Amino acid sequence: MSPLGRPVQIAYAVDPRLDPNRIAESFRAATGAGPFVIATHIPIESCTIAGRPGDFDHSSAYGWWGEVMVELVQEHTPSIIGRTSGLHHMAFMVPSLPDAIAWCEERGWPLLLDALTSVGQRFVFADARADLGHLVEMYEPSKRLVEFYEHVRRLATA
Repeated sequence: MSPLGRPVQIAYAVDPRLDPNRIAESFRAATGAGPFVIATHIPIESCTIAGRPGDFDHSSAYGWWGEVMVELVQEHTPSIIGRTSGLHHMAFMVPSLPDAIAWCEERGWPLLLDALTSVGQRFVFADARADLGHLVEMYEPSKRLVEFYEHVRRLATA
């Protein structure tokens, strides 16, 4: 049985040269998702990419879409997925990050990125592109993260 549970977020890659506010407005007009919270150049304390020290500079627009959060991701460092449009990742809040990482690796989805934000939230991307066409993001729930999800959801129902 999968330790991932249900997806809590669907994320799309967005060209980093575009204005994030316009992208969010356009996505909202097309899908009804949102409103969006924009975070630019999200501070990352530490990061490894494919097991080596690296940089992951990204901006994101977060909105609510049906029963899940939607994230519009702009990678400012070289793209870890190699494209600036399409499905970037599906995200999961998992009870045990080590167990979820091991489960993904058993399926041939190696850890691509392992990062820690400046506020102490660890998140990882497993590379499931060969099987699923996208990355799998995982993180353990924290008070701050759960509150952020609740905030974005409340905005959609206000």
